[in-house]
Amino acid sequence: MKEHLFFPERLDVAAFARDAGQLSGELPAGGLTRLADAAAAEAPATAWPTVKWSVTGERREPRGAQAQVWLHLEASAETQMTCQRCLRPVKEHVEFDRWFHFVHDEAAAAAIDAETEEDVLVLSRSFDLFELIEDELLLSLPLVPRHEQCPEPLTLPLDQPLTEAEQGAERPHPFAALAALKKQGPAQ
Repeated sequence: MKEHLFFPERLDVAAFARDAGQLSGELPAGGLTRLADAAAAEAPATAWPTVKWSVTGERREPRGAQAQVWLHLEASAETQMTCQRCLRPVKEHVEFDRWFHFVHDEAAAAAIDAETEEDVLVLSRSFDLFELIEDELLLSLPLVPRHEQCPEPLTLPLDQPLTEAEQGAERPHPFAALAALKKQGPAQ
């Protein structure tokens, strides 16, 4: 039997599952442009470690039903995003480990998706696995990246002590102008 060569950029998912194919590798993080957009300005994705991934195809044949095509996909990455507290780069480890069920058309995908919690996708003879990896890594990113404890104490402009001139000067009341208008009475 002839062994197939499979390429992650244009994967024939049905053939890959039928052959119980396995692929793994590493991707430069900077090459995943949407993931790179999440990078902290001081830590671009081109400086991140590579993204590690692996995929396995499986054909399941349940009794009394059509054969099913499945992919098991895992990936992990070390990212650096902007901490929402101190606005400095924070390292975030993101990973996922998911099974994807492939069906023949959008209608079947919508029907199965409505009934179950499975991740359902449509079969393709030239499926871009790297795009799916990037999608799943993006979904794995924290909504609010932040350090457990920021490396430097947070300083706010309000924390600065007032100068002697500022302490002695009386601040105007914010509603003083309204009070003056009220005393004048209604406009004629």
